Parts: sequence; C-alpha cells; structure tokens
Amino acid sequence: MTTVAYQGEPGSNSATVAQALFPRGRELPCTGFEQALDAVTLGDADVAVIPVDNSTAGRVADVHHLLPESGLFIVAEYFLAIRFDLMGVPGTSFEQVECVRSHVHALGQCRKVLREGGWRTLVSDDTAGAAREVAELGDPRHAALAPPAAARLYGLEVLRAEVEDDPDNTTRFVVLSRDPRVAPDGGEPTMTSLFFCVRNISSALYKALGGFASSGVNLTKIESYQMGAGLNPSRFYVEIEGHPDEPRVALALQELRFFSSEVRVLGTYPAHPHRLKGRAG
Repeated sequence: MTTVAYQGEPGSNSATVAQALFPRGRELPCTGFEQALDAVTLGDADVAVIPVDNSTAGRVADVHHLLPESGLFIVAEYFLAIRFDLMGVPGTSFEQVECVRSHVHALGQCRKVLREGGWRTLVSDDTAGAAREVAELGDPRHAALAPPAAARLYGLEVLRAEVEDDPDNTTRFVVLSRDPRVAPDGGEPTMTSLFFCVRNISSALYKALGGFASSGVNLTKIESYQMGAGLNPSRFYVEIEGHPDEPRVALALQELRFFSSEVRVLGTYPAHPHRLKGRAG
C-alpha cells in the first residue's frame, strides 16, 4: 500500500488529489510542506503530494525553496479544479456570519464573497482545518471557506456553494518520490522540471536560456528566487516540454550547463491531460 503524505487535514484539496491519484493509498496528513517532504525523505511515506501554483494566486510560497533541497524527484503532475464553499454549523444563515476562517490562499481566491459579506477574516493553517475549527466552535457567527468534502466530513452546512472568484480556478500539484522514475521517451507528451544557478559572468542568464530557443524547446515556466541574504546569485526553477533524451532537449541542456554553476533535473514525468486540453483550446 502506498503511503501518501500531504500538507493539510482530511477534506483538504491536497487530500482530494491524494485520493484521486492513489485511491487505495494510506494518507499521512502533515502540518506543513516541509514535514510532508521529510516524511518521504525519512521513509515514513512513499510519495508526497504538494501544490506548486494556482491560476489565481500564483506560486505557492516556500515550495520552490524546498524542492531542490529535499533531494526528492517529481514523478507526476495533477491539475485540480478548485471549488470553495462557504460553510457553517447547521442552522446558520448567511446573515449571521461575522467571521470567516480559511487558508490565506483561499481567502485571496474568494474576495468577492468576502467583500459582499463585509466579514473579518482569520487565517487557518489549512482550508479543511478551518472547517474543523468552525465545527468545534459550534458558533453560527463563524464560517469557513473550504472544499465541499470538508462540509461532509465535519458535518457543516453549505451556506453558499462555489464562491471562488474565478470559475476556472485551478491548482497544479506535483508528486514527489525518492525514486526518480523517469518517464520513458516514448513519444508521449513529457514535462521536465529543473533547477539551475547561472555563473557570475556577463549575460549568463540570456546565454543559458538561449539553447532552449535555438533548439526549439518550449519553456512553460521560469521563476527566480534568492537563497540567503547578501549578493548571492539568483536561482531559477524551470519547466520545459520534452524529455532529456530527445536530441533537441539534450542540446539545450548542454548549453544551459555551460553557462551555469549548477544544474539539477528535478524530474521527468508525463504531461497531465489538463495541460494538453489547454493547448488544444
């Protein structure tokens, strides 16, 4: 049986993804992203399911700092349509609500209903955790923004369904493992995630990325972040379409390595159907 670690509580979006990908797996809820990754590193879990970015809120804070240092490999991706319901204890009316609890990202993705209600907000560690807190309080003045599964799990009543600002709101998750499980280069759409740090020379970033353009490799994501204080060079997280064994990708990576002080492939994995659907549209 596969043990799946994730940040959050049962009923959260991460739990939903874990159940979709590993329906017979054993769930291991964790208090934070670092704890979920550590569970895999230490052998307490086989894989970790981690959100990396959201179509509305952007990248998930801290995750890209943790991925390169974890020593784990990305082996799959999953896109989840995000739905948030406003929920309270049974018998609560919309007008009784005075305070809404949720994760900071969920509050940021449901601004319209929060403005309409004029409520104060409280940040919880997790969306499902916010639902549990409201259930434990038993106070009709408190409500939670959480996935629909949380209302069923904690016995809450949905006051208003699907209150997310963007109906196309989507979060991308990745699955991490100690085993790289590199996807075979069989002609199927493949993604490769990597991390690099450029050498301290003039135009290094321009030259490092030039190989992708000249080789016709599509860069779907590039993000920079600073490690530590001072004038340390920026690090970059990149995702590309293609497999490292493809000649054009191999050439691009060769040029990247020439102008970089460090290059680390974090994983090669099948492209999720949502990505292909978006391209077709």
